[in-house]
Amino acid sequence: MNTLTQTLNPIHAQSDLFGGGNTRFSIDTSFRTAKRFALDAHSWVEVVPGWISGASLLYEQMRDSVPWLEHDRRMYNKMIREPRMTAVYQELGEVPEERLLQAVRALSTHYGVAYDGLWMNLYRNGQDSTGWHRDHRSCRKLECIVPVLTLGTTRRFLIKPIKGGSSMTFKPSSGDLVVMGGRSQQDWVHCVPKEPGIVEARISVNFMSSAQGVRDPQ
Repeated sequence: MNTLTQTLNPIHAQSDLFGGGNTRFSIDTSFRTAKRFALDAHSWVEVVPGWISGASLLYEQMRDSVPWLEHDRRMYNKMIREPRMTAVYQELGEVPEERLLQAVRALSTHYGVAYDGLWMNLYRNGQDSTGWHRDHRSCRKLECIVPVLTLGTTRRFLIKPIKGGSSMTFKPSSGDLVVMGGRSQQDWVHCVPKEPGIVEARISVNFMSSAQGVRDPQ
């Protein structure tokens, strides 16, 4: 069983390092910078650099206002505190930030998927991380499209075959979008590893679709 606790620990952040500065917030609905990488014959990753302009504005709002929680998870008969904070909005009506809703609409239109929820991670510094995993609870269809927006400092994002093999590394910056598609949630695993030298925070916004959480008929 997981337990949740709020924390009041300060988060070190230097938003001027994250790009965008005071640039007006906007979303590139044309996806003109998108570049797709084939992982195999059935899976792909698409990177959209600079998808959001003025990302620092959204980063600061979310860092300070989202009800971030820490999770305690039982592993090997011990309770372990996960090295990150999270927040979830199961319904879009709960999302307090209009700029996030603009992103939801743009992604739903472009990829033809009805995104209707958000899962967010806050990596407070390079000591926070996420281990190798699939998004198997929110992506139960054989093929899914999962966009992940980065806000804040740059962190490595790795993806590798679930059966073993070399990993592919991406380094999304603030405002960049990484999209996992095809069978990437079935045949591949991904992670955000620790980077002890990093002292700034990163927020990842995962766009969820309840339709993708339903298994394909047998």
